[in-house]
Amino acid sequence: MATVKFYLDKRRQKKDGTYPIKLNVFHNKQIMIATQLSASEKEWNGNEYSVRAQNYKPRNIVARGIINKAETVIFTLEQQEKLKSTTDKALKKLIEDAISSKVENQKTFLYYLDEFVSKKTNQGTKSIYTTTRNKIEEYDSHCTFESMDKSWLENFEAWMAKTMKVNAYAIHLRNIRSVFNYAIDEEYTTLYPFRRFSIKKEETRKRSLTAEQLRLLRDYPCEEYQIRYRDMFMLMFYLIGVNAADLFNAKHSALVNGRFEYKRAKTGKLYSIKVEPEAQAIIEKYKGKDYLLNIMDEYGNYKDFLHRMGIGLKQIGETERKGLGGKKSRNPLFPDLSSYWARHTWATVAAELDVPKEVIAHALGHSWANSTTTDIYIRFDMKKVDEANRKVIDFVNNINV
Repeated sequence: MATVKFYLDKRRQKKDGTYPIKLNVFHNKQIMIATQLSASEKEWNGNEYSVRAQNYKPRNIVARGIINKAETVIFTLEQQEKLKSTTDKALKKLIEDAISSKVENQKTFLYYLDEFVSKKTNQGTKSIYTTTRNKIEEYDSHCTFESMDKSWLENFEAWMAKTMKVNAYAIHLRNIRSVFNYAIDEEYTTLYPFRRFSIKKEETRKRSLTAEQLRLLRDYPCEEYQIRYRDMFMLMFYLIGVNAADLFNAKHSALVNGRFEYKRAKTGKLYSIKVEPEAQAIIEKYKGKDYLLNIMDEYGNYKDFLHRMGIGLKQIGETERKGLGGKKSRNPLFPDLSSYWARHTWATVAAELDVPKEVIAHALGHSWANSTTTDIYIRFDMKKVDEANRKVIDFVNNINV
């Protein structure tokens, strides 16, 4: 009977420093059959990938699949009593066809990830999954549902941990989990490695101010260039943590009967927020020509202003200049402050005032309990959200609530 084993062909080194792995078939004569596999000398132990090889387990699954395919061809010919009469050339062609058929027919995980992403409409979501795809492709582009077991996830996690923080690489693991869930729903697979693998999460640093700290920021004698940045932060807070893109891109038509109404760019959800006097005063102060605020009248892209705002907010605080014309030193109040803190601060203060969780969730546009993603924000009793916002602002203003 013909035999099959792998052979590391060191006659020609590839550009990446590896050598082609070929099938060495002994029939009438020795037959060498090319595969798509390759390895360096230290990655190959003669029969399979060694533990030194990156992703050695899934790569060995692929390698064994190729061997099995070749041996199946030989076994079938032997059962049909055709093996002896089959020429080396014919046997080589049969095995090559079997191997290429396996490669063509076996869809990788990335194929299903692409299918999953193609059904998403939000560009932000697509972008996040594209980043995940790039990570997987860099690590193991041939991975499949079968090869992506608990061990694969642990090794992938360890690989990402070399250059990424916990919460950053956890996003990619959650995205992989979502694709598995999708594939199970579509009956593409029954495998689910996340039953035995848990995604780590690192508690994020504080990103909110207390009511007392917010008062300090609001009333602090800022440098002149910082005043607008501080005012925009306060406006975001008064409008329940509105996103910068939605606020700065808003037109005058967004003000309807004393309410700020808009669709959030990120989710498409409809928001309607009562404009309290504190917010109205800032809107009037920075009234724009073509936009609600004058930010976009000056900047072609709101992100340019947002970048400057982030720097300016972090610099608010005591300053000291050593000597005439000397370098200015700073002692910032909140060195990590950014525009996004307005949203967290509103939620934190609301929680301290015992505003019900479901009201906070609806105020921020989150789904609650069994609500579906098709729920429209303003179907909820807006009076509750309006009252909560007024309660929060009054507390910051030191008014008894």
